[in-house]
Amino acid sequence: MTPVHFTFSSAFLLGLTGLAFHRTHLLSALLCLEGMMLSLFIALSLWTLQLDSTNFSACPMLLLAFSACEASAGLALLVATARTHGSDRLQNLNLLQC
Repeated sequence: MTPVHFTFSSAFLLGLTGLAFHRTHLLSALLCLEGMMLSLFIALSLWTLQLDSTNFSACPMLLLAFSACEASAGLALLVATARTHGSDRLQNLNLLQC
């Protein structure tokens, strides 16, 4: 495994462990998801550069567009949650209550 692959794999796994073990606030969960998407974007961009193929050149931009949509939806949910519940703590959220 090259140092570049190790770096992106460890960045993705760091975001995944942060999402799995540090779920106290919705904002921290969203930041972990964004870190995972950023590491996937950079890894996919470098992979297409290493292949020297134009067939996969649109894939990183498509992933970046989905990441931006995910971030905007997450921030909208964060604002809605903070307005209705007064906090973004995930322990206070009960999805079974209306």
